Amino acid sequence: MNRPRIFYSLLLWLLLPYIFFHLLWRARKQPEYLEHVPERFGFYRVHTDKPVIWLHTVSVGETRAVATLVKKLRETYPGHQLLLTHTTPTGRAESERLYGEDVRRVYLPYDYSFAVDRFLKQFRPAVGVLMETEIWPNLIHACHAGQVPLLLLNARLSEKSARRYARYPKLARLALRELSAIAAQTPVDAERLQELGAVEVSVMGNLKFDIEPPVEMLELGKILRQRFGADRKVFLAASTREGEEVLLLDMLERLDIPGLLTVIVPRHPQRFGEIAALLGQRNISFVRRSDEQAATLETRVVLGDSMGEMFAYYAACDVAFVGGSLLPFGGQNLIEACAAGKPVLIGPHTYNFAEASNRAVGRGAATSVADSNELVENLQMLFAEPQRLAAMGRSGLDFVRMEQGATERALEFIVRLLSK
Repeated sequence: MNRPRIFYSLLLWLLLPYIFFHLLWRARKQPEYLEHVPERFGFYRVHTDKPVIWLHTVSVGETRAVATLVKKLRETYPGHQLLLTHTTPTGRAESERLYGEDVRRVYLPYDYSFAVDRFLKQFRPAVGVLMETEIWPNLIHACHAGQVPLLLLNARLSEKSARRYARYPKLARLALRELSAIAAQTPVDAERLQELGAVEVSVMGNLKFDIEPPVEMLELGKILRQRFGADRKVFLAASTREGEEVLLLDMLERLDIPGLLTVIVPRHPQRFGEIAALLGQRNISFVRRSDEQAATLETRVVLGDSMGEMFAYYAACDVAFVGGSLLPFGGQNLIEACAAGKPVLIGPHTYNFAEASNRAVGRGAATSVADSNELVENLQMLFAEPQRLAAMGRSGLDFVRMEQGATERALEFIVRLLSK
Protein backbone atom coordinates (compact mmCIF):
# COMPACT_ATOMS: atom_id res chain seq x y z
CA MET A 1 0.00 0.00 0.00
CA ASN A 2 1.44 3.40 -0.94
CA ARG A 3 2.03 6.07 1.69
CA PRO A 4 -0.93 8.40 0.89
CA ARG A 5 -3.40 5.51 1.11
CA ILE A 6 -1.75 4.26 4.32
CA PHE A 7 -2.34 7.61 6.02
CA TYR A 8 -5.86 7.79 4.54
CA SER A 9 -6.70 4.31 5.84
CA LEU A 10 -5.28 5.08 9.30
CA LEU A 11 -7.46 8.19 9.44
CA LEU A 12 -10.52 6.10 8.55
CA TRP A 13 -9.80 3.79 11.49
CA LEU A 14 -9.50 6.77 13.82
CA LEU A 15 -12.90 7.96 12.57
CA LEU A 16 -14.61 4.63 13.17
CA PRO A 17 -16.26 5.65 16.50
CA TYR A 18 -17.56 8.80 14.82
CA ILE A 19 -19.21 6.71 12.08
CA PHE A 20 -21.40 4.92 14.61
CA PHE A 21 -22.17 8.21 16.34
CA HIS A 22 -23.08 9.71 12.95
CA LEU A 23 -25.53 6.88 12.18
CA LEU A 24 -27.15 7.24 15.61
CA TRP A 25 -27.36 11.01 15.21
CA ARG A 26 -29.01 10.77 11.78
CA ALA A 27 -31.37 8.10 13.08
CA ARG A 28 -32.91 10.58 15.53
CA LYS A 29 -34.92 12.07 12.68
CA GLN A 30 -34.59 9.25 10.15
CA PRO A 31 -34.64 5.82 11.86
CA GLU A 32 -33.87 4.10 8.54
CA TYR A 33 -30.20 4.95 9.11
CA LEU A 34 -30.08 2.08 11.61
CA GLU A 35 -31.33 -0.43 9.04
CA HIS A 36 -28.91 -2.59 7.01
CA VAL A 37 -25.92 -1.31 9.04
CA PRO A 38 -23.84 -4.51 8.37
CA GLU A 39 -23.96 -3.67 4.65
CA ARG A 40 -22.00 -0.50 5.34
CA PHE A 41 -19.13 -2.76 6.46
CA GLY A 42 -19.36 -5.29 3.62
CA PHE A 43 -21.72 -7.90 5.08
CA TYR A 44 -24.58 -8.73 2.69
CA ARG A 45 -27.46 -11.15 2.45
CA VAL A 46 -28.18 -10.24 -1.17
CA HIS A 47 -26.55 -12.42 -3.80
CA THR A 48 -26.93 -13.33 -7.45
CA ASP A 49 -25.49 -15.90 -9.85
CA LYS A 50 -25.77 -13.55 -12.84
CA PRO A 51 -22.94 -11.30 -14.01
CA VAL A 52 -23.38 -7.95 -12.26
CA ILE A 53 -23.47 -4.43 -13.67
CA TRP A 54 -22.99 -2.18 -10.67
CA LEU A 55 -24.06 1.49 -10.47
CA HIS A 56 -23.33 3.62 -7.41
CA THR A 57 -25.98 6.32 -6.95
CA VAL A 58 -25.50 8.11 -3.65
CA SER A 59 -28.94 9.56 -2.96
CA VAL A 60 -32.22 10.55 -4.57
CA GLY A 61 -30.88 12.84 -7.29
CA GLU A 62 -28.34 10.36 -8.65
CA THR A 63 -30.86 7.50 -8.40
CA ARG A 64 -33.34 9.42 -10.55
CA ALA A 65 -30.64 10.55 -12.96
CA VAL A 66 -29.79 6.99 -14.04
CA ALA A 67 -33.41 6.04 -14.84
CA THR A 68 -32.93 6.14 -18.61
CA LEU A 69 -29.53 4.43 -18.35
CA VAL A 70 -31.03 1.65 -16.21
CA LYS A 71 -33.75 1.16 -18.82
CA LYS A 72 -31.19 0.87 -21.64
CA LEU A 73 -28.95 -1.47 -19.65
CA ARG A 74 -31.92 -3.76 -18.99
CA GLU A 75 -32.65 -3.86 -22.72
CA THR A 76 -29.01 -4.33 -23.78
CA TYR A 77 -28.02 -6.89 -21.12
CA PRO A 78 -31.10 -8.91 -20.15
CA GLY A 79 -28.89 -11.71 -18.80
CA HIS A 80 -27.08 -9.44 -16.34
CA GLN A 81 -28.13 -8.37 -12.86
CA LEU A 82 -28.23 -4.65 -12.19
CA LEU A 83 -26.98 -3.71 -8.73
CA LEU A 84 -27.50 -0.21 -7.35
CA THR A 85 -25.55 0.88 -4.30
CA HIS A 86 -26.53 3.87 -2.19
CA THR A 87 -25.34 5.93 0.74
CA THR A 88 -28.61 7.38 2.06
CA PRO A 89 -31.90 5.69 3.02
CA THR A 90 -33.81 8.12 0.80
CA GLY A 91 -31.72 7.08 -2.21
CA ARG A 92 -32.37 3.42 -1.42
CA ALA A 93 -36.12 4.03 -1.05
CA GLU A 94 -36.22 5.94 -4.34
CA SER A 95 -34.42 3.05 -6.05
CA GLU A 96 -37.03 0.62 -4.77
CA ARG A 97 -39.85 2.88 -5.92
CA LEU A 98 -38.41 3.43 -9.39
CA TYR A 99 -36.92 0.05 -10.25
CA GLY A 100 -38.64 -2.56 -8.11
CA GLU A 101 -37.22 -6.00 -7.45
CA ASP A 102 -35.62 -6.44 -10.88
CA VAL A 103 -32.78 -4.30 -9.59
CA ARG A 104 -30.86 -5.38 -6.48
CA ARG A 105 -29.90 -2.63 -4.04
CA VAL A 106 -27.54 -2.42 -1.07
CA TYR A 107 -25.48 0.21 0.73
CA LEU A 108 -21.99 0.82 -0.59
CA PRO A 109 -19.58 -0.07 2.20
CA TYR A 110 -17.50 2.57 3.92
CA ASP A 111 -14.07 2.87 2.32
CA TYR A 112 -12.29 0.40 4.61
CA SER A 113 -10.18 -2.11 2.68
CA PHE A 114 -11.74 -5.13 4.39
CA ALA A 115 -15.26 -3.82 3.63
CA VAL A 116 -14.70 -3.06 -0.05
CA ASP A 117 -12.93 -6.42 -0.49
CA ARG A 118 -15.98 -8.19 0.93
CA PHE A 119 -18.26 -6.17 -1.36
CA LEU A 120 -16.28 -7.12 -4.46
CA LYS A 121 -16.03 -10.76 -3.41
CA GLN A 122 -19.79 -10.93 -2.77
CA PHE A 123 -20.96 -9.44 -6.07
CA ARG A 124 -17.97 -9.89 -8.45
CA PRO A 125 -19.13 -7.02 -10.71
CA ALA A 126 -18.33 -7.28 -14.40
CA VAL A 127 -18.20 -3.47 -14.47
CA GLY A 128 -18.75 -0.69 -11.94
CA VAL A 129 -19.95 2.87 -12.39
CA LEU A 130 -19.48 5.67 -9.88
CA MET A 131 -21.77 8.64 -10.46
CA GLU A 132 -20.89 12.32 -10.22
CA THR A 133 -18.33 13.02 -7.43
CA GLU A 134 -17.57 9.70 -5.77
CA ILE A 135 -13.81 9.29 -5.38
CA TRP A 136 -13.09 6.57 -2.80
CA PRO A 137 -9.37 5.65 -2.88
CA ASN A 138 -9.56 2.17 -1.30
CA LEU A 139 -12.58 1.14 -3.36
CA ILE A 140 -10.98 2.36 -6.58
CA HIS A 141 -7.69 0.63 -5.77
CA ALA A 142 -9.43 -2.65 -4.92
CA CYS A 143 -11.25 -2.59 -8.26
CA HIS A 144 -8.02 -1.76 -10.07
CA ALA A 145 -6.12 -4.56 -8.31
CA GLY A 146 -8.97 -7.02 -8.91
CA GLN A 147 -9.28 -6.06 -12.58
CA VAL A 148 -12.85 -4.80 -12.16
CA PRO A 149 -13.38 -2.02 -14.74
CA LEU A 150 -14.55 1.05 -12.81
CA LEU A 151 -15.87 4.19 -14.47
CA LEU A 152 -16.53 7.66 -13.10
CA LEU A 153 -19.46 8.88 -15.22
CA ASN A 154 -21.58 12.03 -15.20
CA ALA A 155 -18.69 13.44 -13.20
CA ARG A 156 -19.01 16.90 -11.77
CA LEU A 157 -16.56 18.75 -9.59
CA SER A 158 -17.50 22.12 -8.15
CA GLU A 159 -14.82 24.67 -7.37
CA LYS A 160 -15.41 24.01 -3.66
CA SER A 161 -14.99 20.23 -4.06
CA ALA A 162 -11.91 20.70 -6.25
CA ARG A 163 -10.26 22.78 -3.51
CA ARG A 164 -11.05 20.07 -0.95
CA TYR A 165 -9.52 17.28 -3.04
CA ALA A 166 -6.53 19.50 -3.86
CA ARG A 167 -5.54 19.41 -0.19
CA TYR A 168 -4.55 15.76 -0.74
CA PRO A 169 -3.00 15.90 -4.23
CA LYS A 170 -1.13 12.57 -4.19
CA LEU A 171 -4.13 10.62 -2.92
CA ALA A 172 -6.50 12.23 -5.42
CA ARG A 173 -4.10 11.70 -8.34
CA LEU A 174 -3.55 8.03 -7.50
CA ALA A 175 -7.27 7.36 -7.24
CA LEU A 176 -8.17 9.16 -10.47
CA ARG A 177 -5.46 7.36 -12.43
CA GLU A 178 -6.66 3.92 -11.30
CA LEU A 179 -10.12 4.48 -12.79
CA SER A 180 -10.77 2.77 -16.13
CA ALA A 181 -12.36 5.88 -17.64
CA ILE A 182 -13.72 9.27 -16.60
CA ALA A 183 -16.48 11.18 -18.39
CA ALA A 184 -17.40 14.62 -17.07
CA GLN A 185 -20.59 16.61 -17.43
CA THR A 186 -18.91 19.75 -18.78
CA PRO A 187 -15.52 20.94 -20.06
CA VAL A 188 -15.09 22.88 -16.80
CA ASP A 189 -15.59 19.69 -14.76
CA ALA A 190 -13.13 17.87 -17.04
CA GLU A 191 -10.51 20.58 -16.59
CA ARG A 192 -10.80 20.48 -12.78
CA LEU A 193 -10.43 16.69 -12.76
CA GLN A 194 -7.34 16.92 -14.96
CA GLU A 195 -5.86 19.54 -12.64
CA LEU A 196 -6.24 16.98 -9.84
CA GLY A 197 -4.27 14.42 -11.85
CA ALA A 198 -6.73 12.60 -14.14
CA VAL A 199 -4.90 11.74 -17.37
CA GLU A 200 -7.75 11.51 -19.88
CA VAL A 201 -11.23 12.88 -19.30
CA SER A 202 -14.07 12.84 -21.84
CA VAL A 203 -17.07 15.16 -21.80
CA MET A 204 -20.42 13.33 -21.95
CA GLY A 205 -23.00 15.91 -20.85
CA ASN A 206 -25.41 15.48 -17.97
CA LEU A 207 -27.58 12.36 -17.54
CA LYS A 208 -30.20 14.42 -15.74
CA PHE A 209 -31.21 16.03 -19.05
CA ASP A 210 -32.27 12.61 -20.38
CA ILE A 211 -34.83 12.02 -17.67
CA GLU A 212 -38.37 11.49 -18.94
CA PRO A 213 -41.26 12.79 -16.81
CA PRO A 214 -43.06 9.58 -15.74
CA VAL A 215 -46.58 9.34 -17.11
CA GLU A 216 -47.95 8.39 -13.68
CA MET A 217 -46.39 11.52 -12.16
CA LEU A 218 -47.91 13.74 -14.85
CA GLU A 219 -51.31 12.17 -14.13
CA LEU A 220 -50.81 12.69 -10.41
CA GLY A 221 -49.91 16.29 -11.19
CA LYS A 222 -53.34 16.80 -12.74
CA ILE A 223 -54.97 15.38 -9.62
CA LEU A 224 -52.89 17.60 -7.35
CA ARG A 225 -53.75 20.65 -9.43
CA GLN A 226 -57.43 19.99 -8.91
CA ARG A 227 -56.82 19.71 -5.16
CA PHE A 228 -54.82 22.92 -5.16
CA GLY A 229 -57.52 24.74 -7.11
CA ALA A 230 -57.62 24.75 -10.90
CA ASP A 231 -58.18 28.53 -11.00
CA ARG A 232 -55.65 29.48 -8.32
CA LYS A 233 -52.14 30.69 -9.02
CA VAL A 234 -49.71 28.07 -7.66
CA PHE A 235 -46.13 28.82 -6.63
CA LEU A 236 -43.92 25.82 -5.84
CA ALA A 237 -40.89 26.06 -3.55
CA ALA A 238 -39.11 22.78 -4.35
CA SER A 239 -36.33 21.04 -2.42
CA THR A 240 -36.03 23.77 0.19
CA ARG A 241 -33.23 23.63 2.74
CA GLU A 242 -32.75 24.72 6.35
CA GLY A 243 -33.58 28.40 6.84
CA GLU A 244 -35.07 28.95 3.40
CA GLU A 245 -38.64 28.26 4.50
CA VAL A 246 -38.45 31.18 6.95
CA LEU A 247 -37.31 33.48 4.14
CA LEU A 248 -40.07 32.21 1.87
CA LEU A 249 -42.80 32.68 4.48
CA ASP A 250 -41.53 36.21 5.17
CA MET A 251 -41.66 36.78 1.42
CA LEU A 252 -45.29 35.65 1.22
CA GLU A 253 -46.28 38.51 3.52
CA ARG A 254 -44.94 40.97 0.91
CA LEU A 255 -46.54 39.35 -2.14
CA ASP A 256 -49.62 40.94 -3.62
CA ILE A 257 -51.01 38.10 -5.73
CA PRO A 258 -54.69 37.45 -4.97
CA GLY A 259 -55.53 33.79 -4.34
CA LEU A 260 -51.90 32.63 -4.45
CA LEU A 261 -51.27 29.12 -3.12
CA THR A 262 -47.71 28.24 -2.10
CA VAL A 263 -46.55 24.63 -2.12
CA ILE A 264 -43.44 23.95 -0.01
CA VAL A 265 -41.58 20.66 -0.51
CA PRO A 266 -38.57 20.34 1.85
CA ARG A 267 -35.56 18.55 0.45
CA HIS A 268 -35.27 16.11 3.36
CA PRO A 269 -38.23 14.12 4.73
CA GLN A 270 -36.98 14.34 8.32
CA ARG A 271 -37.82 18.06 8.19
CA PHE A 272 -41.52 17.68 7.31
CA GLY A 273 -42.56 17.91 10.96
CA GLU A 274 -40.29 20.91 11.54
CA ILE A 275 -41.91 22.87 8.70
CA ALA A 276 -45.41 21.90 9.84
CA ALA A 277 -44.54 23.32 13.28
CA LEU A 278 -43.19 26.50 11.69
CA LEU A 279 -46.43 27.01 9.75
CA GLY A 280 -48.42 26.41 12.92
CA GLN A 281 -46.36 28.93 14.89
CA ARG A 282 -47.11 31.58 12.27
CA ASN A 283 -50.83 30.73 12.21
CA ILE A 284 -50.65 30.05 8.48
CA SER A 285 -53.52 27.95 7.19
CA PHE A 286 -52.03 24.86 5.54
CA VAL A 287 -52.77 21.29 4.55
CA ARG A 288 -50.41 18.36 4.21
CA ARG A 289 -50.07 16.48 0.94
CA SER A 290 -50.20 13.22 2.92
CA ASP A 291 -53.68 14.06 4.23
CA GLU A 292 -55.09 13.81 0.67
CA GLN A 293 -57.23 16.90 1.31
CA ALA A 294 -58.19 19.63 -1.14
CA ALA A 295 -56.99 23.14 -0.38
CA THR A 296 -59.79 25.53 0.55
CA LEU A 297 -59.86 29.21 -0.37
CA GLU A 298 -58.48 29.93 3.12
CA THR A 299 -55.53 27.56 2.63
CA ARG A 300 -52.36 29.53 1.98
CA VAL A 301 -49.77 26.74 1.95
CA VAL A 302 -49.61 23.07 1.01
CA LEU A 303 -46.82 21.16 2.76
CA GLY A 304 -45.46 18.61 0.30
CA ASP A 305 -44.63 15.88 2.81
CA SER A 306 -44.15 13.09 0.29
CA MET A 307 -41.18 11.51 -1.45
CA GLY A 308 -40.73 10.63 -5.10
CA GLU A 309 -43.43 13.00 -6.38
CA MET A 310 -41.41 16.02 -7.46
CA PHE A 311 -42.45 15.71 -11.10
CA ALA A 312 -46.09 15.72 -9.98
CA TYR A 313 -45.51 18.90 -7.98
CA TYR A 314 -43.84 20.54 -10.99
CA ALA A 315 -46.71 19.48 -13.24
CA ALA A 316 -49.21 21.00 -10.80
CA CYS A 317 -47.60 24.44 -10.39
CA ASP A 318 -47.36 27.63 -12.44
CA VAL A 319 -43.90 28.80 -11.30
CA ALA A 320 -41.18 26.87 -9.47
CA PHE A 321 -38.42 28.09 -7.19
CA VAL A 322 -35.65 25.48 -6.85
CA GLY A 323 -34.30 25.47 -3.31
CA GLY A 324 -30.89 25.18 -1.75
CA SER A 325 -30.00 28.34 -3.66
CA LEU A 326 -31.27 31.27 -1.54
CA LEU A 327 -28.81 30.24 1.17
CA PRO A 328 -25.33 28.81 0.47
CA PHE A 329 -26.21 25.13 0.03
CA GLY A 330 -25.14 24.99 -3.62
CA GLY A 331 -28.61 24.60 -5.15
CA GLN A 332 -30.63 21.60 -6.27
CA ASN A 333 -31.43 20.17 -9.68
CA LEU A 334 -33.49 22.57 -11.81
CA ILE A 335 -33.60 20.29 -14.85
CA GLU A 336 -36.75 18.44 -13.75
CA ALA A 337 -38.66 21.73 -13.51
CA CYS A 338 -37.50 22.71 -17.00
CA ALA A 339 -38.43 19.25 -18.32
CA ALA A 340 -41.94 19.80 -16.95
CA GLY A 341 -42.18 23.05 -18.93
CA LYS A 342 -42.30 25.36 -15.92
CA PRO A 343 -40.64 28.77 -15.43
CA VAL A 344 -37.82 28.44 -12.92
CA LEU A 345 -36.48 30.85 -10.32
CA ILE A 346 -33.18 30.19 -8.55
CA GLY A 347 -31.15 31.99 -5.91
CA PRO A 348 -27.50 33.07 -6.15
CA HIS A 349 -25.97 29.91 -4.65
CA THR A 350 -25.98 27.27 -7.42
CA TYR A 351 -22.40 25.98 -7.40
CA ASN A 352 -23.55 22.32 -7.32
CA PHE A 353 -25.36 22.86 -10.62
CA ALA A 354 -23.46 25.89 -11.91
CA GLU A 355 -23.24 24.92 -15.59
CA ALA A 356 -26.87 23.78 -15.91
CA SER A 357 -28.08 26.85 -14.02
CA ASN A 358 -26.05 29.26 -16.16
CA ARG A 359 -27.25 27.62 -19.36
CA ALA A 360 -30.87 27.66 -18.24
CA VAL A 361 -30.64 31.37 -17.44
CA GLY A 362 -28.92 32.02 -20.76
CA ARG A 363 -31.66 30.19 -22.67
CA GLY A 364 -34.43 32.11 -20.92
CA ALA A 365 -35.69 29.04 -19.06
CA ALA A 366 -34.71 30.33 -15.61
CA THR A 367 -34.15 33.59 -13.78
CA SER A 368 -31.54 34.04 -11.07
CA VAL A 369 -32.45 36.28 -8.14
CA ALA A 370 -30.07 37.78 -5.59
CA ASP A 371 -32.34 37.44 -2.58
CA SER A 372 -35.95 37.05 -1.43
CA ASN A 373 -36.74 40.65 -2.39
CA GLU A 374 -35.89 39.93 -6.03
CA LEU A 375 -37.86 36.68 -5.75
CA VAL A 376 -40.93 38.73 -4.77
CA GLU A 377 -40.41 41.10 -7.70
CA ASN A 378 -40.05 38.28 -10.24
CA LEU A 379 -43.08 36.38 -8.96
CA GLN A 380 -45.20 39.53 -9.17
CA MET A 381 -44.01 40.14 -12.71
CA LEU A 382 -44.49 36.59 -13.97
CA PHE A 383 -48.00 36.22 -12.61
CA ALA A 384 -48.87 39.64 -14.07
CA GLU A 385 -47.55 38.62 -17.52
CA PRO A 386 -49.00 35.22 -18.53
CA GLN A 387 -47.36 35.38 -21.96
CA ARG A 388 -43.92 35.76 -20.44
CA LEU A 389 -44.64 32.94 -18.01
CA ALA A 390 -45.65 30.64 -20.88
CA ALA A 391 -42.59 31.64 -22.94
CA MET A 392 -40.24 30.69 -20.08
CA GLY A 393 -41.93 27.31 -19.82
CA ARG A 394 -41.41 26.66 -23.54
CA SER A 395 -37.79 27.77 -23.26
CA GLY A 396 -37.32 25.21 -20.49
CA LEU A 397 -38.56 22.39 -22.72
CA ASP A 398 -36.30 23.52 -25.57
CA PHE A 399 -33.34 23.84 -23.21
CA VAL A 400 -33.70 20.25 -21.97
CA ARG A 401 -34.16 18.81 -25.47
CA MET A 402 -31.01 20.54 -26.74
CA GLU A 403 -28.89 19.15 -23.88
CA GLN A 404 -29.93 15.49 -24.16
CA GLY A 405 -27.75 12.57 -25.28
CA ALA A 406 -25.56 11.79 -22.24
CA THR A 407 -27.22 8.40 -21.67
CA GLU A 408 -26.11 7.08 -25.05
CA ARG A 409 -22.55 8.23 -24.39
CA ALA A 410 -22.57 6.61 -20.94
CA LEU A 411 -23.86 3.37 -22.43
CA GLU A 412 -21.03 3.40 -24.99
CA PHE A 413 -18.44 3.46 -22.19
CA ILE A 414 -20.08 0.53 -20.38
CA VAL A 415 -20.53 -1.54 -23.56
CA ARG A 416 -16.92 -0.96 -24.55
CA LEU A 417 -15.58 -2.28 -21.24
CA LEU A 418 -17.98 -5.21 -21.04
CA SER A 419 -17.09 -6.25 -24.58
CA LYS A 420 -13.47 -6.73 -23.44
